[in-house]
Amino acid sequence: MKKFIYLILFPFLIVPLGTYANENFSVEIEALTLVMEKYKEETQSNIELKTNNKKPTYLALKQDECNATVKVTEKTGLEVVNIESFDVNVCKREVYKVIN
Repeated sequence: MKKFIYLILFPFLIVPLGTYANENFSVEIEALTLVMEKYKEETQSNIELKTNNKKPTYLALKQDECNATVKVTEKTGLEVVNIESFDVNVCKREVYKVIN
């Protein structure tokens, strides 16, 4: 009988944990979306990217409620070809490229 009660109650314990994920990571998710849109526009005009089979990897780091830093790394297999950083203001929907 205890197993039956645990089986019924278990899904209700898991559901609330999943609902807070988007609230906690909303700045990072929005920053990644903005950078991916901008980065996609830049790379579509670059024919070299299509021939070398470069694959971008994205990493977002939250700074505060409106700002985040996104790093884009391009790899061909094990070789890192290019690393770019972007400062993103989610509240104003602005993306700034960081020049190193």
